[in-house]
Amino acid sequence: MTRSVWFSKQRTASVVILLAVFMTNLDLWIVNVALPAMGEAFAPPHGHGATLNSLSWVLNAYAIALAALLVVAGRTGDRIGPRPVFLAGVTLFTLASLACALAPDLWTLVAARAVQAAGAAAQLPSSLALLLATVPVEGRTRATRNWAAVGGLAAAAGPVAGGLLVQVDWRWVFVINVPIGIATAVVGLRVLPHAVRREQGRLPDLLGALLVTVAVAALSGALVQAPDWGWLSAGTLTLFAVTLVTATAFTFRSLHHSHPLFELRLLRLPGFGTASLGTFVFGVAFAIMLLSNVLWCQEVWHWSALRTGVAMVPGPALVPVVTLLTARAAQRLGHGPLITAGGLLFAAAMVWRACFASLTPDYMLDLLPSQLLSGVGVGLTIGTLMAAGVSSLPAHRSATGSALVNSVRQMSATVGIAVLVAILGSHVGPAQRQDFRAAWLAAAALGLACTLIGIRLTRSAGERAIPRKGAAVAPAATPADSR
Repeated sequence: MTRSVWFSKQRTASVVILLAVFMTNLDLWIVNVALPAMGEAFAPPHGHGATLNSLSWVLNAYAIALAALLVVAGRTGDRIGPRPVFLAGVTLFTLASLACALAPDLWTLVAARAVQAAGAAAQLPSSLALLLATVPVEGRTRATRNWAAVGGLAAAAGPVAGGLLVQVDWRWVFVINVPIGIATAVVGLRVLPHAVRREQGRLPDLLGALLVTVAVAALSGALVQAPDWGWLSAGTLTLFAVTLVTATAFTFRSLHHSHPLFELRLLRLPGFGTASLGTFVFGVAFAIMLLSNVLWCQEVWHWSALRTGVAMVPGPALVPVVTLLTARAAQRLGHGPLITAGGLLFAAAMVWRACFASLTPDYMLDLLPSQLLSGVGVGLTIGTLMAAGVSSLPAHRSATGSALVNSVRQMSATVGIAVLVAILGSHVGPAQRQDFRAAWLAAAALGLACTLIGIRLTRSAGERAIPRKGAAVAPAATPADSR
């Protein structure tokens, strides 16, 4: 094989990998915009659309399955090689997307979304390993940046793409994945490298994965059904009890299993534990903000999916820009100040919405300022929290910690959606104006909580940098500690 042909093959492999990552990330955004249209399609006879608590499972089934399977799929890729796991993930994601598009009822769609998440879980961790295997050592930093940038690009394109596709039919938000997935799998078979296996150990605790799935699903079910069933009803209390039992069992197994799903002991590390808490808190607030904006535009202002998608663009589009522009500031100032500022801006965005939201559409006064503030706040906060957590770990635990943080993000999205549904109730419309305001104020409070976490991280960094007089000198830091 000539050198030029080799470079062409490697470049094609990179494009294939990034295209698959884009497809998976795009799906996270376009489904939010399509949710109201799905509700109308699955309306019961003589009804007014599927209830919000039922529709929320279209989002939650995906997030819960993804959170539970990310670590399992990542370890599987380490054991048998990322190439077969990646291709299996793309194939499963594509087939599940087709099943979503053909779903005859809501619960078939929910089940297909869970399978779709399993494909995404197999695809995402292995994609980075494959991408790094396609480039020389000196190009790995750039490749990693490109991999991360794809998520930002999908976030910016997702709302508009979702709006355009829903104009045809909501099922097209899933159909669009099918030709992309087929092309990725077919070309990938020819050009993807056979990366080296990195691990021969056991798979992580599969029973633990089942327990955490049941715990998060039961908690979500209790929150979304409580407005209809009653907070003290037998069904709601039973789901809370299942949450408590399975969460306790999961925690016990994680602390005592030789190969736990999540190494919960890492949360005892001050920097990592605090940053992980911040990731969860901010993730709940972000999920409330994202879905509430879509529901407000379509169910209260009665905007089309396309108009809603266009209206949503400024916030997501700002996130990668702010993340890129503040990279040096994070290195110079540390993570804490950026998280503090980001939490404050996000809280301000939510308070703005609570104060200025009107039943009469006024994008320039109501939604746009909030989008701009929240876009900057999210750009300052999400990536910085993840970096603060992972950089506080020893080098040999960075991959494990990264998987835990990503799973925490997915779980926080599930809880955020469930909290929003609990506040708004089963049906959404202009009558829920005060409920929307309550949801935005709840998100603002979570943003302020994240600000306090940023202050805590700032103080912790200062204490590590300047030991108190008379205090014992800490052991030398690992490279991961000093990043």
